[in-house]
Amino acid sequence: MKQATLLLAAIAALGLAAASGAQARGNAEAGKAKAAQVCAACHGADGAKPLAPENPILAGQHYDYLVQALSDYKSGKRANAVMKGFAATLSKKDIEDLAAWFSSQKSGLHFQR
Repeated sequence: MKQATLLLAAIAALGLAAASGAQARGNAEAGKAKAAQVCAACHGADGAKPLAPENPILAGQHYDYLVQALSDYKSGKRANAVMKGFAATLSKKDIEDLAAWFSSQKSGLHFQR
């Protein structure tokens, strides 16, 4: 009986942790507004049409990849002087919001279902 109670408590704790993680995935509308201020000049408004070939397409990229890339630019782990300057001004919430916006956009990077 005691083991069953402990097992149920562990399952409940994992469920709560998963639910809180899902809420921390950023706000796409806030990301859209931030992207218009910070990202659109080089990557295009929705991230699908960069203005120069050396600028990557952000639309349709995976959320986790975008969060990691922006965090790495901010910390200096990933080197690019221009991106480091922009990323340095972003909060963790800004990064999550931008990732939510760009990952929700359609792109030719992969098959859209």
